[in-house]
Amino acid sequence: MIFEEKTMKSEKLYEGRIINLRLETVELPDKKYTKREIIDHPGSVGIVPVTTDNKIILVKQFRKPIEKPLLEIPAGKLEHGEEPLGCAVRELKEETGFDCDKIQFLFEFYTSPGFCNEKTYLFLATGLYEGVAEPENDEYIEVVKFEIDELLNMIHNGEITDSKTIIGVIMADNFLNK
Repeated sequence: MIFEEKTMKSEKLYEGRIINLRLETVELPDKKYTKREIIDHPGSVGIVPVTTDNKIILVKQFRKPIEKPLLEIPAGKLEHGEEPLGCAVRELKEETGFDCDKIQFLFEFYTSPGFCNEKTYLFLATGLYEGVAEPENDEYIEVVKFEIDELLNMIHNGEITDSKTIIGVIMADNFLNK
């Protein structure tokens, strides 16, 4: 059986600064019809910055949708036409103040494919050197550093709940300990 949904109708419901929302009427494999609410997102990057003493830099910031602060790897939205690598370098500098000698692609994944087409590209940044952070006007960020084993324990204990951070820390640990 082919598990595919054919789009019969697509209606834009909202166009925003970060996301767009559309409502699609789809035909299911059994020839029945249903509606799908889909968020269009331009994509994002996440960066796992590793210091020369093998600490990982995270940012702590308040996240309004869940009404609490989270510890996260530095990350950000792709601008129109921007390549993921360029976005990663930009976001690392903006959020942490750090630049790097080396940045390499680790992995890509969809954040919530049940209702959103956002793809996140993960990078590992090494050879870090400190500069001045340049957060956006509405970003209030605290930069913090952790040992990788400490972060793995925090993930295991449920203290880190952000998916890109969980994936990024585990991928970086696997990559660095090959």
